[in-house]
Amino acid sequence: MGFRRLSMVAVLVAASLWLPASAARAETEVDVALVLAVDVSRSMDPDEQELQRQGFIEAFRSPQVHDAIKNGMVGRIIVTYFEWSGVDYQRVIVPWTIIDGPDAAVKFADGLQDSPIGRLRRTSISGAIDFGAKLLDQTGVEPIRRVIDISGDGPNSSGRGVVAVRDEAVAKGITINGLPIMLKRPTGFGDMENLDLYYKTCVIGGQGAFLVPVRERQQFADAIRTKIIREIAALPTPSLIREAQAEPPVSCQDGERGTYRWDRN
Repeated sequence: MGFRRLSMVAVLVAASLWLPASAARAETEVDVALVLAVDVSRSMDPDEQELQRQGFIEAFRSPQVHDAIKNGMVGRIIVTYFEWSGVDYQRVIVPWTIIDGPDAAVKFADGLQDSPIGRLRRTSISGAIDFGAKLLDQTGVEPIRRVIDISGDGPNSSGRGVVAVRDEAVAKGITINGLPIMLKRPTGFGDMENLDLYYKTCVIGGQGAFLVPVRERQQFADAIRTKIIREIAALPTPSLIREAQAEPPVSCQDGERGTYRWDRN
């Protein structure tokens, strides 16, 4: 009897130690830690930058996004939004924020609404990925998934090679998704005709990685909302690049060598 009682006491003590730890873990779990990395290089016109910002604002005010968050395994996410251009410029606009319902999502959108938009030279996608990966080490929570969402209108033109940086992030279990902005026909330096293929080949990576190209101004808000919903809900999706019999070649070093491919035809 004494041994049996001691065994029961041991079980109860173990349970009392496990339950608070389990509860604490549940309090810090989120479905996804999502980094929104937004290009503000001077290749983006001010009206394009405003469209981009408004697209994210509308997304986090959207009932569809609110439902996607609510229907996750945990029912909450953590998000941060930063702007980037050259290798030395990354600026956090809204720091890590837990979103567990419509009120928190709208508050996040309000934080974007109230902040001015930067505009600087150069395009360092590799710098943005590096910075996003560092932010993901600073969440203070336990995400089921970690995602960096890169939007931009040109190839990597400064900093480390984008493929090496992408591969390092993917090796850490990070997924990188892309929003290539393709509103203008290429006219010269800094432009790339097949930016969607460049993002597919050189930028995105990791489990479930996908991209959503934006080719028309009126697509901005819908594209951003659709992309965020897929990232929150981890929905399987094919790349939204238009199918072609033969894709033109894309070099991941074009921007880094200062050379860009485009087709004037």
